Amino acid sequence: MSILITKDTTFIIQGITGREAVSMSRECLDYGSKIVGGVTPGRGGRDVYGIPVYDTVRQVTARTQVDGSVVAVPPAFTRDAIYEALEAGLKLIVVVTERIPRYEVAQMVELARVKGARIIGPNCLGILSPGEAKMGGLGGRAEDARKAFTKGSIGVMSRSGGMTTEMCNTLTAAGLGQSTAVSIGGDAIIGSTYADLMPLFEADAETKAIVIYCEPGGRMEAELARYVVEHKSRLPIVAFMAGRFMDEMPGMRFGHHRRRQGRHHGGEDRPPRGRRHLDRGTHRRHPGAGEEAAEREGLEVRGDHGSIHRSRS
Repeated sequence: MSILITKDTTFIIQGITGREAVSMSRECLDYGSKIVGGVTPGRGGRDVYGIPVYDTVRQVTARTQVDGSVVAVPPAFTRDAIYEALEAGLKLIVVVTERIPRYEVAQMVELARVKGARIIGPNCLGILSPGEAKMGGLGGRAEDARKAFTKGSIGVMSRSGGMTTEMCNTLTAAGLGQSTAVSIGGDAIIGSTYADLMPLFEADAETKAIVIYCEPGGRMEAELARYVVEHKSRLPIVAFMAGRFMDEMPGMRFGHHRRRQGRHHGGEDRPPRGRRHLDRGTHRRHPGAGEEAAEREGLEVRGDHGSIHRSRS
């Protein structure tokens, strides 16, 4: 099973005639994704690798079923493009554009909530369900994506698009396939956080564990820890947080978008490192931690760095 997308998911690419979108279209088609149209105002009647180009989203939805959209338009026009997709009834929108003003992102996310739709991103590489389909540039060329991503039972979420592929490649090398990999985006405000996506992975019976890549800054990691505790999640989670510099900078938050967000929860200074994780129902990785959860899934943790491998027995 997979979440968000399958081999039957149909989607369009808004801004399809742009240079990066043209390359992304080729990569998605080669992987087997079903792109049913592209939209660039004023370019209707053309085609990109056989994908018909239209002037508006509704011109596509009037002709065929469309489940979602990949938005790859310049930041000045992204909000309007997403509004157009939402008003046309699309329920899954992957936003690869970066440098969108935060207040505009907040408006997009709120409208999506009202419309019952889901936004992935912005500033992300999209979604990939191994052996099924991909929406966005995650994994790069189809031949590279097939090497790095393999079908299996590990759900992957990451704020870094490049690290999403790196983690999946590492898991694949260890004999651990993935159910779905999601590059959630590195901006301060995004459409779907780790905690937002957890119920989808929980509902997928074939997902047995979660791997996430996170970075210092923001509240998403704390929200995930709170979700795990409050909902008694069945899924063991392995998390890698990059960066140690924050330990020397109390009261500051930094993230993927090089932002500074002031002091921590409630305005207080950070609690000591150990208590901080315990209060959230999680703990830091240390020799011996996580082996019990790994053994339940037929895995083993080796070495001081906690590398994960498929058990030989």
